[in-house]
Amino acid sequence: MLIHLIEIFVFSFLIMLSCMLFLNPLKVNKKANLWFSITLLLWATYWLDEILILIKIAPFSDLIRLIVSFIQFFTPALLYVSIVFFTNPNHKFKTKDGTIFILPFIYFGLLILNRLLLYNLQNSLKFLVLTNTILYTLKSYLKLRSHQRKIKLFSSNTNDIDLKWLENIILIIVLIVIVISAFNLIYIGLPLNLHLNIVMLIAILFIAYNALKQKEIFPLNEKHRNEVIAIKEDEKIINKRKILSDDELVTLKSKLNLLMKEQHLYLNHDINLASLSEKMKITSHQLSYIINNGFNQNFFQFINTYRVNKAKELLSDKDSNKLSILGIAYESGFNSKTAFNTTFKKFTNQTPSEYKKQSATL
Repeated sequence: MLIHLIEIFVFSFLIMLSCMLFLNPLKVNKKANLWFSITLLLWATYWLDEILILIKIAPFSDLIRLIVSFIQFFTPALLYVSIVFFTNPNHKFKTKDGTIFILPFIYFGLLILNRLLLYNLQNSLKFLVLTNTILYTLKSYLKLRSHQRKIKLFSSNTNDIDLKWLENIILIIVLIVIVISAFNLIYIGLPLNLHLNIVMLIAILFIAYNALKQKEIFPLNEKHRNEVIAIKEDEKIINKRKILSDDELVTLKSKLNLLMKEQHLYLNHDINLASLSEKMKITSHQLSYIINNGFNQNFFQFINTYRVNKAKELLSDKDSNKLSILGIAYESGFNSKTAFNTTFKKFTNQTPSEYKKQSATL
């Protein structure tokens, strides 16, 4: 039957993707991908019963099934742990991280009681599973949103490192949980039907596509990485403290402007706060202070203001007609057409093509 074939695909793809992320041939986001590979492996176990039936192996005993259910319960929490490491590869486990075990052990206790007692605790178990999933899905989503704000404090090209693909996975998980919950309420005791398994397969292919083309999020240089990770998300709070005197701010602001105009550093699509601070011979926090207080911008806005202005020049210059939109993007310091179009429209309320057409009529 088709449903059995889809189940095999779902299980096989999850195992294969888990192995690939564990081996991590691109050597990117190492700790995060290790935890993400374990998450996918646990996710695959939800199809074990169906696979065992298909290959005619005896189902798990009650004891093994109980242990597997307990381990599966960690799946949402491990997804959150992997996102923690995606957003901070220097994260160290602390005592408070032990709270991750509270709900699983409550769940394990209920599993044992459900087996030993005469009355059924299935509804309580389902409620705890749903609560656990919602809790860690929400925490994961908020962590990703925080990351997307923070990377603009130190990176000038964010499209490849904003983890938008993980955010989309979170939204897919929420949708799947809602659908499965509704399915279980309507069709109590029945396995997932064909349509839900197809949705799962599509979701897994989406995960595979994005996971295997991910970029290193933080600078490889250890000093640079430590500096940008140390930057706080809310730079406005940080900058209530005077890191530089007003005279120093004016002097360094002029030096920064001159450096950008003479050396065109914004054309380097890999430029980040730490590498620019080295050029300025100041610390990353001092540079962040100058950009925030001297220009009233974050690092992303500061660098891309220069890039957008350069792109405007090229789009308005008739001698640049030989350049495609992608060519102009690269000539302006952007690393992709998508990043160029998104950033240009955000800054000008026009796409590059619209701006070029408007300039041609003037």
